Amino acid sequence: MQIILEVPDRLGEKLQQLGDRLPEALDRALQELSPTEIIPYQDDHQIVELLASQPSLETILAIRPNPSMQARISDLLDRNKSGALSRPEEVELDRYLLLEHWVRLAKVHAYKRIQTAA
Repeated sequence: MQIILEVPDRLGEKLQQLGDRLPEALDRALQELSPTEIIPYQDDHQIVELLASQPSLETILAIRPNPSMQARISDLLDRNKSGALSRPEEVELDRYLLLEHWVRLAKVHAYKRIQTAA
């Protein structure tokens, strides 16, 4: 298969230096940039949908909250320590903590299966 790309000059020079090793370099780069490396999720519903879809073990291990979700959880945890949460926020925090528990259980299970297969 032939693919034509337009890249900046500095990158083009580096790619030319690779010569016939370019396909190998691209393959390695694609493995490193694989979407299973880090999978940020917007909300708890997306994570539940992912877990229900029977994803690969690597995908399970890559589940991470996106920065805004992580910031919200951190804010709720901080405010919970000072007793400043409203009842709806307590429910929201409990939902996040339960979800985190289930994700951790899924990750432990995935990790054990990977170790057993190795």
